[in-house]
Amino acid sequence: MQSKGLIKFLVAVLTLACLYALSFTFVTRKVERDAKAYAGGDISKEKSYLDSIAGEVVYNLGIAKYTYRECKAQELPLGLDLKGGMNVTMEISLDELIQNLANNPKDEKFNNALNTAIQKSKSTNKSIVDLFIDEYKASGATASLASFFATKDNSTFITNTSSEADVKKFLQLEADNAIQNSYKVLRTRIDKFGVASPNIQIQQGTNRILIELPGVNDADRVRKLLQGSAKLEFFETHNNVEVHGLLNTINSTLASSLKSTENTVAKSDSTVADTTKKENKLLASLGGNTSAKTDSTADLANLTAQNPLFSVLYPAVYQGPNGQPELIPGPQVGSAALKDTSKVNAYFNRPEVKSLIPANVKLLWAVKPEQNAEILSLYAIKVSAGETGAVLSGDVITDARDEFDPQTNSPVVSMKMNSYGAKEWRRVTAKASQKKEAIAIVLDNVVYSAPTVQSEIAGGNSSISGNFTIEDTKDLANVLKSGRLPTTAKIVEEAIVGPSLGQAAIDAGVNSSMIAVVVVMLFMVAYYNRAGWAANIAVIFNVFFLMGILASLNAVLTLPGIAGIVLTMGTAVDANVLIYERIREEIRNGKNMKQAIEEGYKHAMSSILDSQITTFLVGVVLFFFGSGPILGFATTLMVGIITSLFTSIFISRLIFEFMLKREMKISVSFPWSANTLLGANYQFIKKRKIYYAISLVAIAISLISIFTKGFSLGVDFQGGRTYTVRYDNAVNLEEVRKNLDEVFESTTEVKTFGSTNQIRVTTTYHITETSDEADAEVLGKLNSGLAKVSGNDFEILSSQKVGPSIASDITERAGWSAVISILIIAVYILVRFHKWQYSAGAAVATIHDGLILLGLFSILDGIVPFSLDIDQHFVAAFLTVLGYSVNDTVVVFDRIREDINKSAGVNRSFGEVINHAINTTLSRTIITSLTLIFVLIVLFIFGGEVIRGFAFAILVGIVVGTYSSIMLAAPAVYDLGKNSANIAKPKNAEPKVVTP
Repeated sequence: MQSKGLIKFLVAVLTLACLYALSFTFVTRKVERDAKAYAGGDISKEKSYLDSIAGEVVYNLGIAKYTYRECKAQELPLGLDLKGGMNVTMEISLDELIQNLANNPKDEKFNNALNTAIQKSKSTNKSIVDLFIDEYKASGATASLASFFATKDNSTFITNTSSEADVKKFLQLEADNAIQNSYKVLRTRIDKFGVASPNIQIQQGTNRILIELPGVNDADRVRKLLQGSAKLEFFETHNNVEVHGLLNTINSTLASSLKSTENTVAKSDSTVADTTKKENKLLASLGGNTSAKTDSTADLANLTAQNPLFSVLYPAVYQGPNGQPELIPGPQVGSAALKDTSKVNAYFNRPEVKSLIPANVKLLWAVKPEQNAEILSLYAIKVSAGETGAVLSGDVITDARDEFDPQTNSPVVSMKMNSYGAKEWRRVTAKASQKKEAIAIVLDNVVYSAPTVQSEIAGGNSSISGNFTIEDTKDLANVLKSGRLPTTAKIVEEAIVGPSLGQAAIDAGVNSSMIAVVVVMLFMVAYYNRAGWAANIAVIFNVFFLMGILASLNAVLTLPGIAGIVLTMGTAVDANVLIYERIREEIRNGKNMKQAIEEGYKHAMSSILDSQITTFLVGVVLFFFGSGPILGFATTLMVGIITSLFTSIFISRLIFEFMLKREMKISVSFPWSANTLLGANYQFIKKRKIYYAISLVAIAISLISIFTKGFSLGVDFQGGRTYTVRYDNAVNLEEVRKNLDEVFESTTEVKTFGSTNQIRVTTTYHITETSDEADAEVLGKLNSGLAKVSGNDFEILSSQKVGPSIASDITERAGWSAVISILIIAVYILVRFHKWQYSAGAAVATIHDGLILLGLFSILDGIVPFSLDIDQHFVAAFLTVLGYSVNDTVVVFDRIREDINKSAGVNRSFGEVINHAINTTLSRTIITSLTLIFVLIVLFIFGGEVIRGFAFAILVGIVVGTYSSIMLAAPAVYDLGKNSANIAKPKNAEPKVVTP
């Protein structure tokens, strides 16, 4: 084995890197266990504990120190299905945007075109902008589109003479801006909500934003938070000098009122430590004597009791020329550590404090911490006379862009206003410029910027400069644009996973993983003797590397992801089986163990790479076309294939080299397993027409069932609402179904979900309505129907809502993913084998497997005691089956190609070559399938109800795929290529005459 030193070095580096990546998860889990122990079951107390320690160093590596927040950002996060929480898909109402940009015209054809576009968008992926323009053109309207959008506010972009292409470009640009701005607003709102490891992303090519909030169970609060309209306002500000006296009064009042409250006298250790670090600054800001500093905890506690506000909110001061503290001019009146902002807010909300704050003073936080710090600034906002207290609202802005100052080349934001805004802006800036006061830009009660006004600004064109980064100006420009994009965001899909269901999923996933590891390891040792131990060590390294890489990628671990890890074990064993079967062949050919190992690895390499690459390509398709948990499965599958290749090829080889060097006995079989299927000579080619007939009959039955009975579609394919319900005792499904049918006045799907007292209810009642009122009505009817089961209390564990536009989108993407997978695999095989017959043979096998799998899901639905819904999990299973089917097929094809090249000068027909190739790979095909079947049976039994249908699909697919690889793919190559002048010849070899 060459480059052993380099491989050992890579193994060592990868091991250390994975340990480092996983260490953050170990640290955060320990901190969170401590928080639970401290809180004793009090959730608010646990959250306060974690908030207080967020900025504290909890992981010290010597050369680097990490706070809890930094560790949390680098841990391996759990998905919604494992941790519980809420998954929401927001849809930006671009139809409202189009109406607003046209100043809500009353034109009948305009509005009819827009309404039709909205309806059509529910069943197609085409954008509303494109659909609207197409519908307006088809309406026969004589007025140009430009005439609607050539308003004063849009004059920079559209005039009455603008072409249709110009209007389309303008609308698409504004739509993109609306989506980007909504993303920024939602991002900020979620950050303020305080969710650990949130995930928010724009679904590319759509007007939807996916939001995942692990651990969140207050659904009503989340809905209100996400669906509220963004409110952009401009406020005048108070100067720090004007407000500092008020803060002093608040501090004194708090000291008096808190003194009598016993539970607030003592401070937590973290607050005391934080006070120690900043005591000099605190004393200086209060005008105290810093020489009186003491490290006594009692003195620090006393100091905190005397100055409760200033112990967490540090006044905005600097050291003056005479060494005395002086107040910093401007609207910033103080700052606080992120972990202390909730305490400051609690102080300000106390009745005795609220009564002190004048009506024209509002204290608001900055949108984000200062650079490279955990400090948040507090601003004093001046509330003016009027309904909102703002001097100007954001709807006056016509455009905002991030640019560079031509003189200083620094990032700035340019802003344009309409005529009314320009007039008011001139008045406001004229007043502020007299005393060089600041104007605060506030969105959702958060200060994004508070620039000082240098001079009166006329014409409505302004430039906002400051200590900005490029990212800062992009964010601020997007915020300013929200003023002219008064479009709403509505929830079109949501899934709420109760924590008990999440814990059950974790237990099922962990149990299935552990049992699968044990089963696979026992089989490998039982069949391959000592070589099995080498494979087992490689499998352990594989799982470790896989988890470490997932952690370093910050991938979210989901239940399908755990299934991917379990399947990766089978993939890793697959490569070892190929190698060991080759080693056994070489030993039977008279090679010694060292030569057999060398030749075995050499000859198995082509089959290993081809088989794993085809599966990897399916993972790529899943990654780009999947969403939610399926992305987790795809990521795990792809990373797992890479790690399994590395461990199977290199680590197991290093183990063999170690054993050979020390002259240790190596064996790749027991006496009973040494000759499994040796000398097999089944006549697959001769009997191929029988197999063709069997497959055609099975496909015909499948198609009949598909077109007559159909499928039980999951809620993500048909839209609607689904609920997981748990009763105290077992229930009669027919009784529950009858009760719900009466309530909903339509057919309701009710299935057992796990144990006999747990069910899943799916209804299409109000399928097209996504409002909160519709949700409440459906939930009310559901509760009414469920309650009819007398003497059996129930609990709704989780719910999911999918709008029809989402369902259509998922359906289309699922279909494309299957087609693209087959095409990619066919192209890869064509490139590798240089003959279209191989691609056609693989395509025949994969299409056969897909149809049989679909047919079985149709036929068995309602017969087997578990869910066989066609949903996103099934799509992942379906594509995985295609990948594994081709995996087996490619191994046979590799042996056919090898045997053809060996057949030069040998009187053997093309059919005999193919038959021999199938028989010689039969042992490998069956053993590999068995290891995968063992793993999948474990998943099916112990993986939990959530993925039982998923495991069943892959289990059936492996059996069917093994059949098609042996009975259909290679025989199809024979029938397609037997009359070809090239395929039956060895590469670059001329036919030779053999004398009998």
